[in-house]
Amino acid sequence: MSDRLEIAFAPLNAEPDSVTVVFAADGMSLGSKAREFETKSASALSKAAAAADFKGKYKSSIEILAPAKIGIDRLIVGGLGKTATLTDLQLVDLGGAILAAIQSRKTSSASVIVDVEGAGNFSADEVGALVAQGAVLRHYNFKKYLTKKSGEDSPDKDGLKKLVIQVPHPDKAKAAFQPLKAVANGVNVARDLVNEPANILGPVELAEKANTLEKLGVSVEILDVKDMEKLGMGSLLCVGQGSARPSRLAVMVWNGAKGNKKQRPICFVGKGVVFDTGGISIKPAAGMEDMKGDMGGAAAVIGTMHALAERKANVNAVGLIGCVENMPSGNAVRPGDIVKSMSGQTIEVINTDAEGRLVLADVLWYAQENFKPKVVIDLATLTGAIMVALGKEYAGLFSNDDKLADELLSASKATGEKIWRMPLDKAFDKMMDSKNADMKNAGGRWAGAATAAAFLQRFIHKDTAWSHIDLAGTAMDGSRNDTNQSWGAGWGVRLLNAFAEQHEKSEKAEKSEK
Repeated sequence: MSDRLEIAFAPLNAEPDSVTVVFAADGMSLGSKAREFETKSASALSKAAAAADFKGKYKSSIEILAPAKIGIDRLIVGGLGKTATLTDLQLVDLGGAILAAIQSRKTSSASVIVDVEGAGNFSADEVGALVAQGAVLRHYNFKKYLTKKSGEDSPDKDGLKKLVIQVPHPDKAKAAFQPLKAVANGVNVARDLVNEPANILGPVELAEKANTLEKLGVSVEILDVKDMEKLGMGSLLCVGQGSARPSRLAVMVWNGAKGNKKQRPICFVGKGVVFDTGGISIKPAAGMEDMKGDMGGAAAVIGTMHALAERKANVNAVGLIGCVENMPSGNAVRPGDIVKSMSGQTIEVINTDAEGRLVLADVLWYAQENFKPKVVIDLATLTGAIMVALGKEYAGLFSNDDKLADELLSASKATGEKIWRMPLDKAFDKMMDSKNADMKNAGGRWAGAATAAAFLQRFIHKDTAWSHIDLAGTAMDGSRNDTNQSWGAGWGVRLLNAFAEQHEKSEKAEKSEK
């Protein structure tokens, strides 16, 4: 696990750190504490702003070294922009940008003074909490395997350890931060999993990571190979049969709906291929090392369940991950083999590198048969084709239900984890027909992401609202931004948490109407 940033909240009149941040809104409008610094330092803030042509533009900043009479070595002035229209997402991103500015000054601790007025619909305490979440997300790093312990190249040298957020009401800010911290922790859990090398994180180890959620109140069940054989999961099991490491299915249950434990759960399903060589249909060597991240969907599900449990979400949710390793060997599944899925449908394996859908087929069926969920959302680093279509900025969304799709698109807009709806069409489904079995697992060169989704839809009950998210471009080595500088992005946790929050609110509204 990476080092975590300690966040503390203090009153506005607390002694500031030697490195301190204050904010200026558009037009160089200062808050009360910043105005106090301006007076004591003989207008050092406004003079520096004029020299640098700084006007408080959103996410811009200037630095004043050793301003007179305020006891601060480095004063950073961060730009808020037009405060009336600030959103929570913008404030989170601002926290990341400010954290980056602090880290470049090489200090172990710093203060951020939040005395802003009229920042959207947020109090200064809420602004402080959102900025803190952005800082925690930006601070993430994965250096556990770096062994240099001293000198200029030390991974721990001059690292920021503590950030004090000074606000009008520290207790209110701390309360507002708790659920935000839970989500950030969930994101960082997912990042750790994606960044781990496959020799450390095998199928068994990935499933055991789910077990760690029990301390947060999540019920966890791990199914081994014998359990899955009894259930007839020939589709999932064929993927891992070439590996020396056995496959697993991890089931995580969070019954958080207060007063309604029988509420039908929302269900998250993740592809957990800990390493994908392509099997007998082996991948090219170049870039294959990235296939340690082929369990990004499973990581997002574990991270989401962590976030829901830590923040005590008032919702029932189930997370399921199929954990396998796709390796070539004398025992590996071959192109042309026919396997039988848990649903009873048979699959001709045309390409062993189209393995993720084989894993998801059985996990999706198991989820519906055992939990009768309200909705099912699966996440998978499924196809390179989705990156051809959407690059690394967007994940692809396929859905059989417009309402569910709209809810996910709304959560995407709120969190900045971008998704773009792609088509499900009978023509794509027809491309998955096989002459030798009920279906084949690869539809040819064209519309690769769409045919993969069409394959998965064959394992969805007719009355189940379902969405498939292909996050091949966003889960690993995606675009860097203010809140993520990591190869493993933890993408999907914030999206699914926001989706769960929507369901919490809708359930509460329905209950009040009754």
